[in-house]
Amino acid sequence: MIKLFKKFRESEAGAVTVDWVVLTAAVVALAGAAYTSIKGGTDKLTTSTSSYIEGKAPTD
Repeated sequence: MIKLFKKFRESEAGAVTVDWVVLTAAVVALAGAAYTSIKGGTDKLTTSTSSYIEGKAPTD
């Protein structure tokens, strides 16, 4: 039984999986932060553009 625990402790087979899970979580978190940042700017730009277009008189 002790040999089994020692072998399990020294094994690094699952370490790569843990690294990929942490890396993927970090990428998803950064993407969420970027989306939140970009969304605020695009909402403001959309509102400004809409106001500008509504203020123009149609030329028939």
